[in-house]
Amino acid sequence: MEYTPDYWHWWILGVALVILEAFAPGAFLVWMGVAAIVVGFLLWLIPAMSWEIQFLVFALLSVSTIVGWRMWFKRHPEETDQPSLNRRGEQYIGRSFTLETAIENGVGRIRVGDSQWRVTGSDLPVGSKVTVIGVDGASLKVEAA
Repeated sequence: MEYTPDYWHWWILGVALVILEAFAPGAFLVWMGVAAIVVGFLLWLIPAMSWEIQFLVFALLSVSTIVGWRMWFKRHPEETDQPSLNRRGEQYIGRSFTLETAIENGVGRIRVGDSQWRVTGSDLPVGSKVTVIGVDGASLKVEAA
């Protein structure tokens, strides 16, 4: 005799996955939980569904909901009041600083608070005022202020 999951097994799995998302956020467990809950409802409506079909539907729904969410999220990014919060260099765009090391061959250094930043731009002597106009990886792009 082979084991076939009941609809409430899928519901429990779905709720468990949604709860796990709260402890390990990554925005994919919740979609697998939704897929499990949907499979549970389908099984409730069609009790003769074999376990193979149940798992196939779960896999297809999981992948499609995760991919669908990722695509939607890329088109509709979260708006925030601090868009450069985790992009430290972008926080300095538009601000002026004094060169701590001359810009020679397009590269120099500035001090921002207690840290030093590599800067790129036109050659300038030590002590020149520069304004940050952009970020390139871990370097700030500057121009004479």
